[in-house]
Formats: sequence, structure tokens, C-alpha cells
Amino acid sequence: MNLETYIYIIIAAITALLVALFQYMYKSKIKSKLKYSLVGLRAVSILAILMLLINPKFESKSFYDEKPTLVVAVDNSESVAYLEQGKNVTSFLEVLETSSEIKERFNIQKYSFGKSVNKLDSLTFNEGQSNISEALKQFGEVYTNQTAPLLLISDGNQTFGADYSFIAKSIKQPIYPLILGDSTVYSDLSIKQLNVNRYVYLKNKFPVEIIANYNGIAPVNTELKIWSGNSVVFRKSLQFNASKTSEIISTSLLANNIGVKTYRVELAPLLNEKNNFNNFKNFGVEVIDQKTNVAIVAERLHPDLGTLKKSIESNEQRSVTILSPKEYILKANDYQLVILYQPNNKFKLVLDEVKAQRRNAFIVTGATTDYEFINNTHLKVLWSVTNQTEDYQPELNRNYNTFIIDNLDFNDYPPLKSEFGGFNFLVPPDIILYKTVNGINTGDAMLATYAFDNMKFAILNGEGIWRWRAQSYLNSNSFIDFDNFIGKLVQYLSSNKKRNRINIDYKSFYNGNDAVVIAAQYFNKSFEFDKSASLSIILKNKESNSRREIPLLLNTNSYSVDLSGISAGTYEFTVKHNSESVSASGSFQVLEYNVEKQFLNADIDKLQLLAENSKGKAFFSKDYDNLLSDLLSDNRYKTIQKSTKNIVPLIDWYYLLGIIAIGLFLEWFIRKYNGLI
Repeated sequence: MNLETYIYIIIAAITALLVALFQYMYKSKIKSKLKYSLVGLRAVSILAILMLLINPKFESKSFYDEKPTLVVAVDNSESVAYLEQGKNVTSFLEVLETSSEIKERFNIQKYSFGKSVNKLDSLTFNEGQSNISEALKQFGEVYTNQTAPLLLISDGNQTFGADYSFIAKSIKQPIYPLILGDSTVYSDLSIKQLNVNRYVYLKNKFPVEIIANYNGIAPVNTELKIWSGNSVVFRKSLQFNASKTSEIISTSLLANNIGVKTYRVELAPLLNEKNNFNNFKNFGVEVIDQKTNVAIVAERLHPDLGTLKKSIESNEQRSVTILSPKEYILKANDYQLVILYQPNNKFKLVLDEVKAQRRNAFIVTGATTDYEFINNTHLKVLWSVTNQTEDYQPELNRNYNTFIIDNLDFNDYPPLKSEFGGFNFLVPPDIILYKTVNGINTGDAMLATYAFDNMKFAILNGEGIWRWRAQSYLNSNSFIDFDNFIGKLVQYLSSNKKRNRINIDYKSFYNGNDAVVIAAQYFNKSFEFDKSASLSIILKNKESNSRREIPLLLNTNSYSVDLSGISAGTYEFTVKHNSESVSASGSFQVLEYNVEKQFLNADIDKLQLLAENSKGKAFFSKDYDNLLSDLLSDNRYKTIQKSTKNIVPLIDWYYLLGIIAIGLFLEWFIRKYNGLI
């Protein structure tokens, strides 16, 4: 309490006493000593009431001991089992669990990780991928304000994510890697990397680049083969030694048939080679007979043009050319889709050609668009011209159902600049994004699709979409989500197929460690997305003829099923409604490849660098006693006494109400008993 509060309390005490004395002493008819008791009771009651009005605050401190936290992160990936380190992990965890010194010194928190982080329940060593960098990042965020050394039990072989050896600079906690493996050098051949395009053209040759590595000292000879089915389509003899440990092999293969073609690259193994899994690798290509050519027609340069080109061409089935209106007129027949960027009256012939050929189009407007020109083009949209610009942020329409939108919500996307107002559609539009200002939905469309006269159109009202692609990268460290969104919009505009009641989204083939996710949308007879539908997928393996049926789960505006972990092979599937005769079918291949079995040793250098950068220390699994001793002797990990200061106002002290009630009751009872009332 401060000095002012003390003064108020003294004044209250004096006031309470004076009032009580005035009532019972000044000209009082009570002659007995009873009046002194009544003065005391009245003074206490008045003082208590005045104290409630003053409401002083009292401070209390409580002390407690806080032990440092020992974060134990265990690699649960397949590579640990493949390197035969599973028993070493379980043995160390048993020692850790039974160590009374460690338990007395630390609060132990155990986790396991593969592609994601989980609380440690049981270890199976069956995770298909390991993302050490993401695990370290999450631990750094959770324990940023604590003393929490991190014990990383891993072989250091990461198959997914950023380089973890440098992430320690952004984590405040020391990291102690317990290395699962040894430093023994074995002679080993491996296919380090294989580069090939996903899509190739019929009757064309496509390039294949292979990087073959050798780990050893003695000179060796081997042969590299590329198989297509039971036929060898390429072979080459290779020689390696201590000075020549790598070779790049380049060749071209001919695409003869439309569809998915799979190949197998193989290095002849050495005698007694310890790891043969990294001597072969399967890859696939999808042979197509045509490419979607997209023209972006623009009168001026803008970063948006490059963004659209990059996003669309992220799918190798599409090619984008940026043209002026005059250039497009000369080559109009070469393109299946046209994007009109901020059109003005110089686009008249372009739009005449689009309507004459009934070609689909994507129109992007902005601050320099001639809206009077758009109003006169008879594209079923009208704009109230204001000549005033405004910045608008997007809001996703969760009920949009023309195609599947996933992994994007646009909440933190930067605003686009456009003219004040909105489009009035003369035909029913399907709005993808609404305009918002200061979080308030204006009801106007920022991005919408619509159709008339067997033509499809999309309109984006705003320039600056390049910022959206940059924001997508900041959110997920990848452009994939944004590029997929633009790709699906382009795919919708490029196709003239009739709408189906079930739309499915999947890839033609998946690598062995890829996430195999199939998404679907179901529409009722009015072509409205139905969130209450019961859908399932019937999956058939063509090699074994095995079948199984799996339900699809609702995910915002689509249904999906995760088939990750299914064995390699060719699959046919049918997505069907469980109470209606509506279905859609497809097929895909899963290529045999296990990235976790490509390693021969632990990545010792990287784990030691991680420890050095974080001011920790690395130990091999056989030296776990030294690790525990180091943790116990390190003065950075001492129990800290902390205090908590609580400030409690007097009005929260309920006993004071009891004192007031008891004081007033006793005063009344004494007076009543003695006939003074």
C-alpha cells in the first residue's frame, strides 16, 4: 500500500471512533460501563464499512522452485530401425526413466517426431519421412522462455524440410544430439539424385539426368541401367575410385505411348555391399499429346504478369506467353486460353476475337483499367465508374463449389488496388473472393467465375497479385499452395467439359514417400455443394486384385481421404455416394521408393555442427553415461527459486463482511437485551 492509502485508513479510523463516541458518549442516557462496549462495536462496524470504500490492496509473495526442463526428442523414422539402432534408443530411454538424479534435476518432457512432432507414447520406427528442422523449430518456440536443454536422439538423416544444422542459431536452448550410428566407412554405391520432367510429349525424347555416388577408397567398376518393364533402354559402364567419387549421367528416352510410363534406374551392386536399397530408384513420367497454351495480353509491364506466368507454368502441361494486343491478334489460333490484363480500348479486336471463337478468358482489372470499355464489350458485367481507387483485402467464400480450393484462407493476404465500387453481373456469378475493407465484407466480388453462351469467364478485380504469391511463400515456405490455386482456376477455364456431380482431384502417379491424398466434391441435383453427403472410395490394387472401401471425410469445402502408406503398385479407384447412384473413377500409380532406406551411416558431421552452433555437445549412443554426467554437472541447469506476487484488494476478503454483520448484530443484541431499544 502507498502512503496515501495509509492516510485514508487513519482518517477512517478516527472518523469511526468519533462517530461512535458521539452516538454513545455525547448526552447519552446510558450510565453503565456497557456504553464502552457499544462504542467499540459501533467503531469497528463503521471502520469496516469505510475500509470497503477505501478498498486498499495488499501484496503477498509466494516462493517456489522451478527445475529446468529436459526436452527429449526421439527420431521415430524408419532409418533408425534400418540402421539397427532401435534397441539403443529403448535402452537409453529406460536408463533415463530410472535415473533418480536426472529426475531430481529436471522436469522431463518426451516427444517423438517423423514428419511431425507428437507426444512420446510408444516407438514404432515406421515414420516414412523425418523433418528434424521443423521439430527443432517447434521446441524452440514452445520452450523459448525456459531453461530447457534439448536432447535430440537421432541418426541425423533428414528427408524433408530445411537444413537443420543452422536452425540452432534461432533457438535459445542448447542441443545435445545422441548420435544413433557410428563413423565406420563402408564402400557403397548410390543414386544420389535423379532429375526428370513430370510431363513429356508423345513421340518426343525427354532428358534424364542421374547423379551416381561412390563412398570408398578402392577402385570399383559398375554398370548403370535404365529399365522399362523387362527391357533395358539405356546402359553405361562406370568407374569410381578415391579421387573420382561422383559422376553425372545424362541421356534421352523416347516417349512412345500416352499415359504414365514408369522406369527403374539401377546400379550394379558391389560385392558384399551393405546397403542395396540406394542402388536403384524408380521414376515416372506422364506422356501427353498436347499442351495448354495460355496468352497473357497486356499493354504495360507489371510484376503481376510474371507472377501469373510462374504460377501457371508450375504445371508443366501449360505454357504461357506474354503478348501485346496486336501480337495476340496475329497468333490467336495458337492459344486455348487468354488472360486480359487491365484491358482498355486497344483490346477491342482481342475481345472480338475471343467472342468470335467462343474462347474462355480471365480478365484482371486494376487502377488503370478502362471500365467504360468493359461496360461496352457485352461480357455480361457492368461497372459504375467512379475514377477513385481503393485497397481491398480478400475474404474466401467458403461456399464456392466450382472447383476445390484447399490450403488457402487469404486472411492475412495483402490488399489489392482497384477502382472504388464493384461489378454488377448480368448472369449469376460464382464468387470465389469477396472484397473487404477494415475487415468488413462489402458484398462485392474480388474474384468470380461465370458463364454464358458456352463460354467461361473469370474476373479478378484488383492489381498486385504478386504480393499474394510472396505472402503464400512467407506462410508455408513454398509457392505450391498459391500456384495450385491459380492452376485450378486455369484448369477450369481451359476445360469445356460439362459439370459432374462428383469431381475428383488426384495425381496420375506418386513417389513412394509422397502423401497420397484424393479429394472430391459432391453436388446435389441443383449443383450445390452438399456438406452432409456420405462418400466412400473403393480402392483396388491391379496387381493383387485386393479391394478395400474407405470413407471420405469432410474438409471445409471438399471431401478427402489420405492413402499415404499404401504399398507400391497400380491402383484403380471409384469415389461413390453411399445412397445414390453417382460416382467418379480414376487410376494412379505409387512408385516403389523408400527415402528412409537410402542412408548407410548417421549424419555425424551435421549433428556435431548442430551441437556446436547451439552451445551443446554431441555424443554417440554408446556414450550416453557421459551425456547424463555432462547434463548433471552443467551449471546452466540449476533449480531456480522464483516468486509470485499477488495483489489482492480488500473487497475480495469476504471475512470483512462477516465482521460487519457480527459487529452490527452484537450491538443490536446488547441494546435489545438491556432494554435500550
